[in-house]
Amino acid sequence: MELRPAFRMNGFLMLLVLFATMVAATLVVIAAIGSASDGGGVGPVVVAIVAGIIGLAALLGLSGLVVVNPNEARVIQFFGRYIGSVSEPGFFWTVPITDRRRISLRVRNFETQKLKVNDADGNPVEIAAVVVYKAVDSFKAAFAVDDYEQYVETQSEAAVRHLATIHPYDAHDDSRTSLRDGTEIAEELTSELRERTLMAGIEVLEARITHLAYAPEIAQAMLVRQQANQVVAARTRIVEGAVGMVGLALERLAAEGMVELDEERKAAMVSNLLVVLCGDRPTQPVVNAGTLYN
Repeated sequence: MELRPAFRMNGFLMLLVLFATMVAATLVVIAAIGSASDGGGVGPVVVAIVAGIIGLAALLGLSGLVVVNPNEARVIQFFGRYIGSVSEPGFFWTVPITDRRRISLRVRNFETQKLKVNDADGNPVEIAAVVVYKAVDSFKAAFAVDDYEQYVETQSEAAVRHLATIHPYDAHDDSRTSLRDGTEIAEELTSELRERTLMAGIEVLEARITHLAYAPEIAQAMLVRQQANQVVAARTRIVEGAVGMVGLALERLAAEGMVELDEERKAAMVSNLLVVLCGDRPTQPVVNAGTLYN
């Protein structure tokens, strides 16, 4: 089965018709009873019975009135059989004596609990996400799963756990996506959740990581490791810049013919410049009054 619109009519019009029918049936019953009491025979009694049945049917018809609020759907069941859904807001009359289950079509969001998971490198991390979703198929939301809200929450936690196990907390090369790459991870999590919740009539609008941290037992060690990586990266950048500056200085000196440097003097100059440029402390100048050949 699939989602289909239920039979419905204007509720205000049907309310007026049913009310008028009950009033008319009541007046007919009163008149028939009066006629029967005056010796009118069997005819008035039959009329009273028929009018009473019509009045009771009209009273029973009032149970078909239903109010549908904006961003809400009503799933209509007649003795267990699905006969359609009403998702248009308003006041309607539908099949009487039916069960009308309310399904919210509003946008909802919730945040998963902080989950402790081992990432792709085996490091324990704490991770949580916020999921924004809404029901788009009232039939599937009502009958495909027991409780679609609980279903979304369970599948969201499962998707977050799976995402954490296939990506590292930190990527040490550009070929891997880490959990800290917010845009890529959000897109992947949203796509996976859409596939998981499609059968429940749910559309996941957005899913993003809201909490990401190393587990407390390794947090300090990972902090030291991150600091070491940053120091190495910074020193590498400094060395690369220093080598470029030294090469530029030698090229300029040779091009302008300011001094003639043999290989030994070039080596000494390169050594001094690298010490000055790569050192992490201020250098102290030393005046050399002699010569390299003395």
